[in-house]
Amino acid sequence: MEKEKVQSLITDYFRKRVRADANIRNAYLLVHSDNLGIDLRIAEGSSGSIPANPNQPYYIASVSKLFASVLVGILVEKGMVSFEDYISLYVDPELLRGLHIYKGKDYTHDIKIKHLLNHTSGLNDFMEDKSKQGKNMVEMMFEEPSRSWTPQEVIQWSKEHLESHFPPGKGFHYSDTGYHLLGLIVEKITTKPYHEALRHYIFEPCEMHHSSFANYSEPIEKSEYPAAGLYGRNIDILQYRSNTIMFAGGGMISTTADQLKFMKALAHGEILSEDTFNKMKDWAKFFMGIDYGYGLMNIKTVPILMPQRYNAWGNAGSTGTFMFYHPATDTYIIGGLNHLRYSRKGIMLMLKTIDRLTKAKAI
Repeated sequence: MEKEKVQSLITDYFRKRVRADANIRNAYLLVHSDNLGIDLRIAEGSSGSIPANPNQPYYIASVSKLFASVLVGILVEKGMVSFEDYISLYVDPELLRGLHIYKGKDYTHDIKIKHLLNHTSGLNDFMEDKSKQGKNMVEMMFEEPSRSWTPQEVIQWSKEHLESHFPPGKGFHYSDTGYHLLGLIVEKITTKPYHEALRHYIFEPCEMHHSSFANYSEPIEKSEYPAAGLYGRNIDILQYRSNTIMFAGGGMISTTADQLKFMKALAHGEILSEDTFNKMKDWAKFFMGIDYGYGLMNIKTVPILMPQRYNAWGNAGSTGTFMFYHPATDTYIIGGLNHLRYSRKGIMLMLKTIDRLTKAKAI
């Protein structure tokens, strides 16, 4: 099947899918394969009165976690930290106090950096866990849009309102709280604010000139397009100060083109060595068919439920964002739907794109 036909099939599906969902106000998709000769960059919808553009920056949500984990990997290679280090070496003692209490026992000093990276620390998740008072932080974000949060304030709130789930290394529980801690650990190790470390170690080397850290930094080069609207409950929350709850695990704004540069560098061993990248494949079970390593999602084969053709690695976010590499076709699939609670729909869009790619490869 000629590449023009494949690109047309993908484009038609993407536009039809987006237009059929009234909650999706703007959406982006990049599909790039040197092997298949495909370079597709499309956008649908609008951001305010401006039509969506393929070069437009947008919140990448938890896709940010892969950048955070790679940043830690870079520091590991520089001998500045180890995946096996206990977080108590780097986190302020006051913030550590009472951080991880489970069934009356304090496990705080048993948490290692690797446990934060692959969500096996047992810590709570301030984004999803229900608090003792019945509200989580997402609800508070909508109720108090003008409130600004520091990472330390978010972690302190989590200690006071949420419960731990198991001892470190004894299970899997997705934890944005853990990635807040990682961001603070990076700051301690590098003596730089997290956004500056991100720029110094990743944005500049990868030439990601249109990426930034929301509420903290500006891109290296200002985009001619404003950041796309981010929606939840049919409200554009892009300008909410309460968005500051998103830190190392979800605070990046980027373009599909910049994310492609990063993924190519990662897949080709240009930003991390093969040895370090393999260490990041310390898999824990996330969902059926998806394992989670150090900031890495791995879509694996499950007979009948998840065929081998879908095998890919990368990361995805709660706003329908996705950034994956599909080795079988040597293809990068990157995009976002920019609506809260759309993680499954984003992953489904990515998988449907793979369907069309594998048909092209077969022919």
